[in-house]
Amino acid sequence: MDAATLTYDTLRFEYEDFPETKEPVWILGRKYSVFTEKEEILLDVTSRLWFTYRKNFPAIGGTGPTSDTGWGCMLRCGQMIFAQALVCRHLGRDWRWIKGKRQMDNYFNVLNAFIDKKDSYYSIHQIAQMGVGEGKSIGQWYGPNTVAQVLKKLATFDTWSSLAVHIAMDNTVVMEEIRRLCQSNVPCAGAAACPALEPDVLYNGCPEDVGLRERLTLWKPLVLLIPLRLGLTEINEAYIETLKHCFMMPQSLGVIGGKPNSAHYFIGYVGEELIYLDPHTTQPAVEPGDSGCLPDESFHCQHPPCRMSIAELDPSIAVGFFCNTEADFNDWCQQIKKLSLVRGALPMFELVERQPSHFSNPDVLNLTPDSSDADRLERFFDSEDEDFEILSL
Repeated sequence: MDAATLTYDTLRFEYEDFPETKEPVWILGRKYSVFTEKEEILLDVTSRLWFTYRKNFPAIGGTGPTSDTGWGCMLRCGQMIFAQALVCRHLGRDWRWIKGKRQMDNYFNVLNAFIDKKDSYYSIHQIAQMGVGEGKSIGQWYGPNTVAQVLKKLATFDTWSSLAVHIAMDNTVVMEEIRRLCQSNVPCAGAAACPALEPDVLYNGCPEDVGLRERLTLWKPLVLLIPLRLGLTEINEAYIETLKHCFMMPQSLGVIGGKPNSAHYFIGYVGEELIYLDPHTTQPAVEPGDSGCLPDESFHCQHPPCRMSIAELDPSIAVGFFCNTEADFNDWCQQIKKLSLVRGALPMFELVERQPSHFSNPDVLNLTPDSSDADRLERFFDSEDEDFEILSL
C-alpha cells in the first residue's frame, strides 16, 4: 500500500494523551497548563473543524472521483485552516463546540461552506476543480502553496464572509499591499454569486439578506497565508523558535504542512512537539437528515490530538493568520517586529512597509532556485510549487 493512502482505519492507530509536563501547551494563540486545564485543552481542540478523507460523495465534475482517500489530505488541511478563519470571523476564537448542544445558525453556515457537494464554497469539489487552473488535474496531490492559491480564488465568491485573502510570496509580507487590499471600499468580487432562492434557504451557508452595507466596511477581515520553505530536505532548526512563536500569536490560524506524502493541520505545540489534526481517516460523506439538520459530530476530533517532533516537519509549509480588524493587523505587525529581536529565532519571512524594488527587477537579488535546483527537490510538497524560495543559513 502506498504511504500516501494509509489511513488510521487500516492502522488501528492508538491516540496518546497529553504528556504530563510543566511546559505550556499553546493552541492557536491560547496558552494552557496540562496539569490544571487538560479539559479546556481538549475542548479547544475538539471545537476546531476537522476535515478528513470522505467516501461516497457526489462525483467531482459529475464523472470524477467519489472519494479523496489517498490524494485529498492537503486539500482537507486547506479546508481546516480556512474553516478556522471563518470560525474566527463569524463565531469568534472563544466559541466552543459541545457534543449534543444546539449550535447557532452561523456555525452551520460555516460548516455548510465546506460540505462535500459541488455548490459549497470551499468543498473538495470546488478546490479540486479550481485547482485545474493552477495546473493540477483532479485527484492530483497538492502542496501548501497550491491549496492557498485555490482558496484565495474561491473566497471571492463567499460574499457572506467578505474576506480579504492575501498570499505573501517570496517570504515577504508587504504591509502597504495588505492595507490596500483590506481597505478597498468596494463590494467584494462575486457579490452577485449568491442567487435569490426561496426564503430562508441558505446557499453555501450564505444567508440571502447580506446587506451591501456589510460589504462596504472600512476593513475587510484579513486571511494572511504565507507559503515558506524552511530548508532543503528537512527543517532548518534555526527556524524552530520562530515557528513556535507563530502559534503563540492571538491571530494564529495554524500551519499546513506535514511529513513526506502526508499533510497535517498544525494547531499548536508543547515542548518540542507539534500538535495537529490529521485528515487521514476515511469517513462516509455526510448528508442532511430528515429535519434538514446536518449531523456534525464527524467534523470534530473527539480524541486527544496527534503530536510529532518539530524536527520531523517537512520544510515546505504555509503559515496562516487572521486579522479581523485593522488593530489586529497592526498588533500582528508589532509582534512580528519584536520576534526579530528574539535570540536564536531566525525570521521565517520579512515584514516590510513597501514593495522592495528588487521585486520588479528579477535580475536583482533573485534568490529563487533555478529549475535544476527545483528538480532536485522532489520530496513531498511542491517541489512543483516553484514559487518557493530556498531559505537556509
